[in-house]
Amino acid sequence: MTKILLNTASTVLTRLWKLSLLGLVFTVAAATLVSSRIPTTLEEVKSSGKLIVISRNGPTTYYEGPAGHTGFEYVMAKAFAKHLGVDLEVREIEDLGEMLDKVGTKAGHLAASGLTVTEKRARKVLFAEPYLQVTQQLIYRSGESKPETIEDLYGKRVMVISNSSHSERLKELQREYRGLAWEEQHDVDMLDLLEMVHNGKIDYTIVDSNAYQINRPVYPKATVAFDISEPQDLAWAFPQQKDASLYNEAQKFFKDIKQTGAIDDAMETFYGHLGEIDYSGAILFAHRLESRLPKWETHLKAAAEQNDLDWQLLAALSYQESHWNPKAKSPTGVRGFMMLTLNTAKEVGVKNRLNAEQSIYGGARYFKSLHGRIPERIKEPDRTWLALAAYNIGLGHLEDARILTEHFGGNPDKWADVKQQLPLLAKRKYYKFTKHGYARGWEAVDYVQNIRNFHTIIAWNEIENQRLRQLAQNENHVSDYAQFSPTVTEAVKSISGTSSL
Repeated sequence: MTKILLNTASTVLTRLWKLSLLGLVFTVAAATLVSSRIPTTLEEVKSSGKLIVISRNGPTTYYEGPAGHTGFEYVMAKAFAKHLGVDLEVREIEDLGEMLDKVGTKAGHLAASGLTVTEKRARKVLFAEPYLQVTQQLIYRSGESKPETIEDLYGKRVMVISNSSHSERLKELQREYRGLAWEEQHDVDMLDLLEMVHNGKIDYTIVDSNAYQINRPVYPKATVAFDISEPQDLAWAFPQQKDASLYNEAQKFFKDIKQTGAIDDAMETFYGHLGEIDYSGAILFAHRLESRLPKWETHLKAAAEQNDLDWQLLAALSYQESHWNPKAKSPTGVRGFMMLTLNTAKEVGVKNRLNAEQSIYGGARYFKSLHGRIPERIKEPDRTWLALAAYNIGLGHLEDARILTEHFGGNPDKWADVKQQLPLLAKRKYYKFTKHGYARGWEAVDYVQNIRNFHTIIAWNEIENQRLRQLAQNENHVSDYAQFSPTVTEAVKSISGTSSL
Protein backbone atom coordinates (compact mmCIF):
# COMPACT_ATOMS: atom_id res chain seq x y z
CA MET A 1 0.00 0.00 0.00
CA THR A 2 2.83 2.32 0.85
CA LYS A 3 4.50 1.49 -2.46
CA ILE A 4 1.33 2.32 -4.38
CA LEU A 5 1.03 5.67 -2.63
CA LEU A 6 4.66 6.51 -3.41
CA ASN A 7 4.19 5.61 -7.08
CA THR A 8 1.04 7.72 -7.24
CA ALA A 9 2.80 10.70 -5.64
CA SER A 10 5.67 10.35 -8.06
CA THR A 11 3.27 10.30 -10.99
CA VAL A 12 1.50 13.43 -9.76
CA LEU A 13 4.78 15.28 -9.25
CA THR A 14 5.93 14.30 -12.73
CA ARG A 15 2.71 15.60 -14.26
CA LEU A 16 2.91 18.85 -12.28
CA TRP A 17 6.49 19.33 -13.42
CA LYS A 18 5.48 18.76 -17.04
CA LEU A 19 2.60 21.20 -16.67
CA SER A 20 4.92 23.79 -15.12
CA LEU A 21 7.42 23.30 -17.89
CA LEU A 22 4.68 23.65 -20.49
CA GLY A 23 3.46 26.83 -18.79
CA LEU A 24 6.97 28.21 -18.83
CA VAL A 25 7.26 27.46 -22.53
CA PHE A 26 3.98 29.31 -23.19
CA THR A 27 5.12 32.27 -21.08
CA VAL A 28 8.43 32.53 -22.91
CA ALA A 29 6.68 32.19 -26.25
CA ALA A 30 4.18 34.90 -25.35
CA ALA A 31 6.94 37.21 -24.17
CA THR A 32 8.83 36.58 -27.39
CA LEU A 33 5.74 37.42 -29.43
CA VAL A 34 5.23 40.67 -27.50
CA SER A 35 8.87 41.73 -27.83
CA SER A 36 8.87 40.98 -31.56
CA ARG A 37 5.66 42.94 -32.26
CA ILE A 38 6.07 45.68 -34.82
CA PRO A 39 5.89 49.03 -32.97
CA THR A 40 3.17 51.48 -33.90
CA THR A 41 4.05 54.65 -35.76
CA LEU A 42 3.56 56.65 -32.58
CA GLU A 43 5.91 54.31 -30.70
CA GLU A 44 8.45 54.51 -33.52
CA VAL A 45 8.39 58.31 -33.48
CA LYS A 46 8.88 58.44 -29.73
CA SER A 47 11.59 55.79 -29.84
CA SER A 48 13.53 57.61 -32.58
CA GLY A 49 13.06 60.97 -30.86
CA LYS A 50 12.14 62.62 -34.16
CA LEU A 51 8.96 63.65 -35.96
CA ILE A 52 9.51 64.06 -39.70
CA VAL A 53 7.10 66.47 -41.40
CA ILE A 54 6.88 67.07 -45.14
CA SER A 55 6.23 70.67 -46.20
CA ARG A 56 7.05 73.38 -48.72
CA ASN A 57 9.33 76.30 -47.92
CA GLY A 58 7.21 79.42 -48.28
CA PRO A 59 5.33 82.29 -46.65
CA THR A 60 2.30 80.35 -45.40
CA THR A 61 4.19 77.21 -44.39
CA TYR A 62 7.74 77.48 -43.01
CA TYR A 63 10.77 79.65 -43.58
CA GLU A 64 13.86 80.93 -41.81
CA GLY A 65 13.29 84.09 -39.80
CA PRO A 66 15.81 86.25 -37.92
CA ALA A 67 15.36 84.07 -34.82
CA GLY A 68 15.39 80.71 -36.65
CA HIS A 69 12.82 78.65 -38.51
CA THR A 70 9.25 79.87 -38.29
CA GLY A 71 6.01 80.01 -40.26
CA PHE A 72 2.44 78.97 -39.49
CA GLU A 73 2.85 75.27 -40.31
CA TYR A 74 6.28 75.14 -38.67
CA VAL A 75 5.02 76.55 -35.38
CA MET A 76 2.12 74.10 -35.31
CA ALA A 77 4.35 71.13 -36.19
CA LYS A 78 6.91 72.22 -33.59
CA ALA A 79 4.16 72.28 -30.97
CA PHE A 80 3.03 68.78 -31.99
CA ALA A 81 6.60 67.49 -31.74
CA LYS A 82 6.86 69.02 -28.27
CA HIS A 83 3.54 67.37 -27.37
CA LEU A 84 5.11 64.03 -28.36
CA GLY A 85 8.35 64.80 -26.53
CA VAL A 86 10.49 64.59 -29.68
CA ASP A 87 12.44 66.86 -32.03
CA LEU A 88 11.04 68.18 -35.31
CA GLU A 89 12.60 67.65 -38.72
CA VAL A 90 11.07 69.33 -41.78
CA ARG A 91 11.73 67.88 -45.21
CA GLU A 92 10.78 69.81 -48.31
CA ILE A 93 8.95 68.36 -51.29
CA GLU A 94 8.01 70.98 -53.85
CA ASP A 95 5.43 69.10 -55.92
CA LEU A 96 2.14 68.74 -54.06
CA GLY A 97 1.24 65.49 -55.83
CA GLU A 98 4.56 63.92 -54.87
CA MET A 99 4.14 65.21 -51.32
CA LEU A 100 0.84 63.38 -50.86
CA ASP A 101 2.26 60.22 -52.46
CA LYS A 102 5.13 60.13 -49.96
CA VAL A 103 3.17 60.68 -46.76
CA GLY A 104 3.79 57.73 -44.46
CA THR A 105 6.99 56.65 -46.24
CA LYS A 106 10.58 57.25 -45.19
CA ALA A 107 10.14 60.78 -46.55
CA GLY A 108 7.93 61.80 -43.64
CA HIS A 109 5.31 60.82 -41.11
CA LEU A 110 2.82 63.48 -42.20
CA ALA A 111 2.43 66.45 -44.53
CA ALA A 112 1.80 69.95 -43.17
CA SER A 113 1.77 72.42 -46.02
CA GLY A 114 -1.47 74.39 -46.04
CA LEU A 115 -3.22 71.46 -47.71
CA THR A 116 -6.84 72.00 -48.67
CA VAL A 117 -9.14 69.08 -47.89
CA THR A 118 -10.71 67.88 -51.15
CA GLU A 119 -12.60 64.73 -52.13
CA LYS A 120 -9.87 63.67 -54.53
CA ARG A 121 -7.13 64.04 -51.93
CA ALA A 122 -9.23 62.35 -49.25
CA ARG A 123 -9.17 59.19 -51.38
CA LYS A 124 -5.38 59.16 -51.09
CA VAL A 125 -4.61 60.42 -47.57
CA LEU A 126 -6.25 60.70 -44.18
CA PHE A 127 -6.84 64.29 -43.13
CA ALA A 128 -6.66 65.28 -39.48
CA GLU A 129 -8.88 67.81 -37.70
CA PRO A 130 -9.04 71.02 -39.80
CA TYR A 131 -7.25 73.98 -38.24
CA LEU A 132 -8.13 76.79 -40.64
CA GLN A 133 -10.54 77.67 -43.42
CA VAL A 134 -9.63 79.48 -46.63
CA THR A 135 -11.47 80.54 -49.74
CA GLN A 136 -10.07 80.25 -53.26
CA GLN A 137 -10.00 83.69 -54.86
CA LEU A 138 -9.67 84.71 -58.49
CA ILE A 139 -7.01 87.40 -58.88
CA TYR A 140 -6.84 89.97 -61.67
CA ARG A 141 -4.75 93.06 -62.38
CA SER A 142 -6.17 96.28 -61.02
CA GLY A 143 -6.82 98.72 -63.84
CA GLU A 144 -7.79 95.97 -66.26
CA SER A 145 -11.36 94.88 -66.90
CA LYS A 146 -12.60 93.12 -63.78
CA PRO A 147 -13.97 89.63 -64.50
CA GLU A 148 -17.45 89.06 -63.20
CA THR A 149 -18.13 85.46 -64.27
CA ILE A 150 -16.24 82.30 -65.23
CA GLU A 151 -17.00 83.01 -68.89
CA ASP A 152 -14.83 86.14 -68.59
CA LEU A 153 -11.82 83.81 -68.24
CA TYR A 154 -12.34 82.35 -71.72
CA GLY A 155 -9.41 83.09 -74.01
CA LYS A 156 -7.35 84.57 -71.16
CA ARG A 157 -4.09 83.30 -69.72
CA VAL A 158 -4.84 81.64 -66.39
CA MET A 159 -2.11 79.91 -64.35
CA VAL A 160 -2.24 77.87 -61.12
CA ILE A 161 0.05 75.56 -59.15
CA SER A 162 0.18 71.97 -60.39
CA ASN A 163 -1.68 69.34 -58.34
CA SER A 164 -3.20 72.09 -56.21
CA SER A 165 -6.74 72.43 -54.93
CA HIS A 166 -7.01 75.35 -57.37
CA SER A 167 -6.35 72.97 -60.25
CA GLU A 168 -9.00 70.62 -58.90
CA ARG A 169 -11.49 73.47 -58.64
CA LEU A 170 -10.89 74.51 -62.25
CA LYS A 171 -11.46 70.93 -63.39
CA GLU A 172 -14.77 70.91 -61.54
CA LEU A 173 -15.78 74.18 -63.18
CA GLN A 174 -14.70 72.95 -66.62
CA ARG A 175 -17.49 70.37 -66.58
CA GLU A 176 -19.96 73.23 -66.79
CA TYR A 177 -17.81 75.82 -68.56
CA ARG A 178 -16.33 73.98 -71.52
CA GLY A 179 -14.38 76.97 -72.76
CA LEU A 180 -12.34 77.23 -69.57
CA ALA A 181 -8.60 76.60 -70.04
CA TRP A 182 -5.54 77.19 -67.88
CA GLU A 183 -1.85 76.40 -67.36
CA GLU A 184 -0.24 74.58 -64.44
CA GLN A 185 3.28 74.95 -63.06
CA HIS A 186 4.70 73.02 -60.09
CA ASP A 187 7.75 75.15 -59.25
CA VAL A 188 5.88 78.32 -58.29
CA ASP A 189 4.04 79.42 -55.19
CA MET A 190 1.11 81.78 -54.77
CA LEU A 191 3.38 84.81 -54.32
CA ASP A 192 4.97 84.11 -57.71
CA LEU A 193 1.53 83.99 -59.30
CA LEU A 194 0.49 87.26 -57.66
CA GLU A 195 3.62 88.86 -59.11
CA MET A 196 2.79 87.56 -62.59
CA VAL A 197 -0.66 89.13 -62.41
CA HIS A 198 0.76 92.36 -60.95
CA ASN A 199 3.24 92.65 -63.84
CA GLY A 200 0.70 91.64 -66.50
CA LYS A 201 2.51 88.40 -67.45
CA ILE A 202 -0.67 86.41 -66.90
CA ASP A 203 -4.26 87.59 -66.84
CA TYR A 204 -5.58 85.64 -63.86
CA THR A 205 -4.62 83.22 -61.15
CA ILE A 206 -6.24 81.57 -58.14
CA VAL A 207 -4.80 81.82 -54.65
CA ASP A 208 -6.03 81.02 -51.17
CA SER A 209 -7.44 83.89 -49.14
CA ASN A 210 -4.75 83.53 -46.46
CA ALA A 211 -1.96 83.71 -49.04
CA TYR A 212 -3.52 86.81 -50.57
CA GLN A 213 -3.87 88.43 -47.16
CA ILE A 214 -0.24 87.87 -46.21
CA ASN A 215 1.20 88.93 -49.57
CA ARG A 216 -1.08 91.69 -50.87
CA PRO A 217 1.22 94.56 -49.81
CA VAL A 218 3.94 93.18 -52.09
CA TYR A 219 1.99 93.32 -55.37
CA PRO A 220 -0.86 95.78 -54.86
CA LYS A 221 -2.00 95.65 -58.50
CA ALA A 222 -2.92 91.97 -58.02
CA THR A 223 -6.36 92.15 -56.45
CA VAL A 224 -9.40 89.95 -55.84
CA ALA A 225 -12.07 89.72 -58.52
CA PHE A 226 -14.35 87.25 -56.74
CA ASP A 227 -14.36 84.09 -54.63
CA ILE A 228 -14.19 81.00 -56.79
CA SER A 229 -15.02 78.48 -54.07
CA GLU A 230 -16.84 78.11 -50.81
CA PRO A 231 -14.70 78.17 -47.64
CA GLN A 232 -12.52 75.06 -47.51
CA ASP A 233 -10.72 73.33 -44.67
CA LEU A 234 -6.94 73.12 -44.31
CA ALA A 235 -5.56 70.09 -42.51
CA TRP A 236 -2.52 67.86 -42.06
CA ALA A 237 -2.32 64.73 -44.21
CA PHE A 238 -1.57 61.25 -42.79
CA PRO A 239 -1.26 57.92 -44.59
CA GLN A 240 -4.33 55.75 -45.01
CA GLN A 241 -3.24 52.62 -43.16
CA LYS A 242 -4.38 50.37 -40.32
CA ASP A 243 -1.91 51.92 -37.91
CA ALA A 244 -3.57 55.23 -37.04
CA SER A 245 -1.70 55.79 -33.77
CA LEU A 246 0.05 59.01 -34.85
CA TYR A 247 -3.11 60.31 -36.53
CA ASN A 248 -5.12 59.67 -33.36
CA GLU A 249 -2.54 61.51 -31.28
CA ALA A 250 -2.71 64.45 -33.70
CA GLN A 251 -6.48 64.54 -33.26
CA LYS A 252 -6.02 64.86 -29.49
CA PHE A 253 -3.39 67.53 -30.05
CA PHE A 254 -5.62 69.71 -32.23
CA LYS A 255 -8.50 69.35 -29.81
CA ASP A 256 -6.25 70.60 -27.00
CA ILE A 257 -4.75 73.57 -28.84
CA LYS A 258 -8.12 74.72 -30.09
CA GLN A 259 -9.33 74.87 -26.52
CA THR A 260 -6.25 76.80 -25.38
CA GLY A 261 -6.45 79.30 -28.24
CA ALA A 262 -3.02 78.38 -29.63
CA ILE A 263 -4.29 78.36 -33.22
CA ASP A 264 -5.72 81.86 -32.82
CA ASP A 265 -2.35 83.00 -31.46
CA ALA A 266 -0.57 81.54 -34.49
CA MET A 267 -3.03 83.27 -36.80
CA GLU A 268 -2.30 86.61 -35.14
CA THR A 269 1.43 85.96 -35.43
CA PHE A 270 1.53 85.22 -39.14
CA TYR A 271 -1.49 87.02 -40.55
CA GLY A 272 -1.64 90.14 -38.41
CA HIS A 273 0.04 93.01 -40.24
CA LEU A 274 1.51 96.28 -39.09
CA GLY A 275 0.35 99.11 -41.30
CA GLU A 276 2.75 100.67 -43.75
CA ILE A 277 4.10 104.13 -43.01
CA ASP A 278 1.66 106.54 -44.59
CA TYR A 279 0.50 110.10 -44.15
CA SER A 280 -1.30 109.52 -40.86
CA GLY A 281 1.52 107.31 -39.61
CA ALA A 282 4.08 110.00 -40.24
CA ILE A 283 1.93 112.60 -38.52
CA LEU A 284 1.48 110.30 -35.52
CA PHE A 285 5.25 109.87 -35.37
CA ALA A 286 5.74 113.61 -35.46
CA HIS A 287 3.48 114.04 -32.43
CA ARG A 288 5.22 111.23 -30.57
CA LEU A 289 8.45 113.10 -30.98
CA GLU A 290 7.02 115.55 -28.50
CA SER A 291 5.18 113.14 -26.20
CA ARG A 292 7.44 110.08 -25.99
CA LEU A 293 10.98 110.68 -27.24
CA PRO A 294 12.04 113.19 -24.53
CA LYS A 295 11.57 110.50 -21.86
CA TRP A 296 14.13 108.21 -23.51
CA GLU A 297 16.43 110.69 -25.22
CA THR A 298 19.10 110.66 -22.48
CA HIS A 299 19.46 106.86 -22.58
CA LEU A 300 19.44 106.79 -26.38
CA LYS A 301 22.22 109.36 -26.53
CA ALA A 302 24.30 107.57 -23.88
CA ALA A 303 23.87 104.14 -25.54
CA ALA A 304 24.74 105.61 -28.92
CA GLU A 305 27.86 107.32 -27.56
CA GLN A 306 28.95 104.12 -25.83
CA ASN A 307 28.70 102.20 -29.11
CA ASP A 308 29.85 104.98 -31.46
CA LEU A 309 26.45 105.29 -33.12
CA ASP A 310 24.26 108.15 -34.32
CA TRP A 311 21.71 108.60 -31.52
CA GLN A 312 19.08 109.89 -33.93
CA LEU A 313 19.45 106.73 -36.01
CA LEU A 314 19.14 104.62 -32.85
CA ALA A 315 16.00 106.59 -31.96
CA ALA A 316 14.55 105.98 -35.42
CA LEU A 317 15.37 102.26 -35.20
CA SER A 318 13.70 101.96 -31.81
CA TYR A 319 10.59 103.77 -33.04
CA GLN A 320 10.30 101.40 -35.98
CA GLU A 321 10.57 98.48 -33.56
CA SER A 322 8.33 99.54 -30.68
CA HIS A 323 6.98 103.08 -31.24
CA TRP A 324 9.03 103.92 -28.12
CA ASN A 325 6.86 101.64 -26.01
CA PRO A 326 9.03 99.76 -23.45
CA LYS A 327 6.28 97.17 -22.90
CA ALA A 328 5.82 96.38 -26.60
CA LYS A 329 5.35 92.72 -27.45
CA SER A 330 5.22 91.04 -30.84
CA PRO A 331 3.18 87.88 -31.44
CA THR A 332 6.47 86.26 -32.53
CA GLY A 333 7.95 86.71 -29.06
CA VAL A 334 10.22 89.72 -29.48
CA ARG A 335 9.72 92.24 -26.70
CA GLY A 336 10.62 95.61 -25.30
CA PHE A 337 11.87 98.97 -26.48
CA MET A 338 14.26 97.44 -29.05
CA MET A 339 12.12 94.30 -29.61
CA LEU A 340 14.82 91.76 -28.87
CA THR A 341 14.42 87.99 -29.13
CA LEU A 342 15.30 85.93 -26.08
CA ASN A 343 18.47 84.64 -27.74
CA THR A 344 19.58 88.12 -28.79
CA ALA A 345 18.86 89.49 -25.32
CA LYS A 346 21.10 86.82 -23.77
CA GLU A 347 23.76 87.52 -26.38
CA VAL A 348 23.95 91.21 -25.46
CA GLY A 349 23.51 90.78 -21.72
CA VAL A 350 19.91 91.93 -21.31
CA LYS A 351 18.26 90.17 -18.36
CA ASN A 352 14.89 91.92 -18.55
CA ARG A 353 13.70 92.87 -22.03
CA LEU A 354 10.89 95.00 -20.57
CA ASN A 355 13.39 97.21 -18.79
CA ALA A 356 13.68 100.11 -21.23
CA GLU A 357 17.20 101.11 -20.23
CA GLN A 358 18.52 97.54 -20.56
CA SER A 359 16.75 97.15 -23.89
CA ILE A 360 18.16 100.40 -25.31
CA TYR A 361 21.73 99.55 -24.36
CA GLY A 362 21.31 95.93 -25.48
CA GLY A 363 19.74 96.93 -28.79
CA ALA A 364 22.55 99.40 -29.42
CA ARG A 365 25.16 96.70 -28.75
CA TYR A 366 23.35 94.28 -31.04
CA PHE A 367 23.10 96.80 -33.88
CA LYS A 368 26.76 97.68 -33.40
CA SER A 369 27.70 93.99 -33.65
CA LEU A 370 25.71 93.62 -36.89
CA HIS A 371 27.33 96.78 -38.23
CA GLY A 372 30.74 95.32 -37.39
CA ARG A 373 29.98 92.03 -39.16
CA ILE A 374 29.22 93.74 -42.45
CA PRO A 375 32.34 93.35 -44.67
CA GLU A 376 34.89 96.08 -43.91
CA ARG A 377 35.18 97.13 -47.54
CA ILE A 378 31.59 98.41 -47.52
CA LYS A 379 31.54 102.13 -46.83
CA GLU A 380 28.91 104.41 -45.36
CA PRO A 381 26.05 104.95 -45.70
CA ASP A 382 25.58 101.54 -47.36
CA ARG A 383 27.13 99.81 -44.38
CA THR A 384 24.48 101.25 -42.06
CA TRP A 385 21.56 100.49 -44.40
CA LEU A 386 22.72 96.88 -44.75
CA ALA A 387 23.12 96.54 -40.97
CA LEU A 388 19.58 97.86 -40.48
CA ALA A 389 18.27 95.27 -42.94
CA ALA A 390 20.15 92.57 -41.00
CA TYR A 391 18.52 93.78 -37.75
CA ASN A 392 15.17 93.06 -39.39
CA ILE A 393 15.78 89.99 -41.53
CA GLY A 394 18.98 88.45 -40.18
CA LEU A 395 22.53 88.37 -41.52
CA GLY A 396 21.95 85.02 -43.24
CA HIS A 397 19.11 86.28 -45.42
CA LEU A 398 20.97 89.52 -46.09
CA GLU A 399 23.95 87.52 -47.34
CA ASP A 400 21.61 85.48 -49.60
CA ALA A 401 20.31 88.74 -51.08
CA ARG A 402 23.86 90.02 -51.62
CA ILE A 403 24.76 86.79 -53.45
CA LEU A 404 21.67 87.19 -55.66
CA THR A 405 22.64 90.80 -56.29
CA GLU A 406 26.06 89.78 -57.52
CA HIS A 407 24.54 86.97 -59.60
CA PHE A 408 22.33 89.45 -61.44
CA GLY A 409 25.20 91.83 -62.13
CA GLY A 410 24.58 94.28 -59.29
CA ASN A 411 26.96 95.49 -56.62
CA PRO A 412 26.45 93.43 -53.42
CA ASP A 413 28.09 96.23 -51.43
CA LYS A 414 25.53 98.85 -52.46
CA TRP A 415 22.20 99.11 -50.69
CA ALA A 416 20.56 100.53 -53.81
CA ASP A 417 21.37 97.28 -55.63
CA VAL A 418 20.75 94.86 -52.76
CA LYS A 419 17.30 96.26 -51.98
CA GLN A 420 16.27 95.47 -55.55
CA GLN A 421 17.02 91.79 -54.94
CA LEU A 422 15.77 91.37 -51.35
CA PRO A 423 12.16 90.76 -52.49
CA LEU A 424 13.43 87.79 -54.52
CA LEU A 425 13.89 85.92 -51.24
CA ALA A 426 10.11 85.50 -51.19
CA LYS A 427 10.03 83.86 -54.64
CA ARG A 428 10.38 80.12 -54.85
CA LYS A 429 12.44 80.08 -58.04
CA TYR A 430 15.13 82.06 -56.20
CA TYR A 431 14.93 81.17 -52.53
CA LYS A 432 15.02 77.42 -53.18
CA PHE A 433 18.65 77.88 -54.24
CA THR A 434 19.68 80.06 -51.29
CA LYS A 435 21.27 78.85 -48.07
CA HIS A 436 18.64 80.27 -45.74
CA GLY A 437 15.50 79.84 -47.88
CA TYR A 438 12.33 81.91 -47.85
CA ALA A 439 12.24 85.36 -46.25
CA ARG A 440 9.88 88.34 -46.43
CA GLY A 441 12.55 90.38 -48.15
CA TRP A 442 10.31 93.26 -49.16
CA GLU A 443 9.67 93.95 -45.47
CA ALA A 444 13.39 94.58 -44.91
CA VAL A 445 13.32 97.12 -47.75
CA ASP A 446 10.34 98.93 -46.21
CA TYR A 447 11.93 98.63 -42.77
CA VAL A 448 15.11 100.44 -43.81
CA GLN A 449 13.20 103.09 -45.73
CA ASN A 450 10.91 103.75 -42.76
CA ILE A 451 13.87 104.18 -40.43
CA ARG A 452 15.49 106.57 -42.87
CA ASN A 453 12.25 108.53 -42.99
CA PHE A 454 12.02 108.64 -39.19
CA HIS A 455 15.69 109.54 -38.93
CA THR A 456 15.19 112.47 -41.26
CA ILE A 457 12.22 113.76 -39.28
CA ILE A 458 14.15 113.50 -36.01
CA ALA A 459 17.04 115.40 -37.55
CA TRP A 460 14.73 118.14 -38.78
CA ASN A 461 13.11 118.28 -35.37
CA GLU A 462 16.45 119.31 -33.89
CA ILE A 463 16.44 122.47 -35.92
CA GLU A 464 14.92 125.55 -34.47
CA ASN A 465 11.15 125.80 -35.11
CA GLN A 466 11.51 129.07 -36.97
CA ARG A 467 14.02 127.53 -39.31
CA LEU A 468 11.67 124.56 -39.89
CA ARG A 469 8.79 126.88 -40.78
CA GLN A 470 10.94 128.63 -43.34
CA LEU A 471 12.13 125.37 -44.86
CA ALA A 472 8.62 123.85 -44.98
CA GLN A 473 7.23 126.96 -46.70
CA ASN A 474 10.11 127.36 -49.13
CA GLU A 475 9.63 125.05 -52.11
CA ASN A 476 13.29 125.43 -53.03
CA HIS A 477 14.24 123.52 -49.88
CA VAL A 478 11.53 120.85 -49.95
CA SER A 479 13.71 118.76 -52.28
CA ASP A 480 16.29 118.49 -49.49
CA TYR A 481 14.09 115.92 -47.74
CA ALA A 482 11.50 114.99 -50.39
CA GLN A 483 13.86 112.29 -51.66
CA PHE A 484 12.81 110.15 -48.71
CA SER A 485 9.01 110.20 -49.09
CA PRO A 486 6.09 112.62 -49.34
CA THR A 487 5.07 111.65 -45.80
CA VAL A 488 8.33 113.08 -44.46
CA THR A 489 7.45 116.41 -46.01
CA GLU A 490 4.03 116.38 -44.36
CA ALA A 491 5.47 115.31 -41.02
CA VAL A 492 8.04 118.10 -41.09
CA LYS A 493 5.27 120.55 -41.86
CA SER A 494 3.33 119.13 -38.92
CA ILE A 495 6.26 119.69 -36.57
CA SER A 496 6.71 123.23 -37.79
CA GLY A 497 3.02 124.00 -37.35
CA THR A 498 2.23 124.47 -41.06
CA SER A 499 0.22 121.28 -41.51
CA SER A 500 -3.46 121.65 -42.25
CA LEU A 501 -4.30 118.95 -39.72
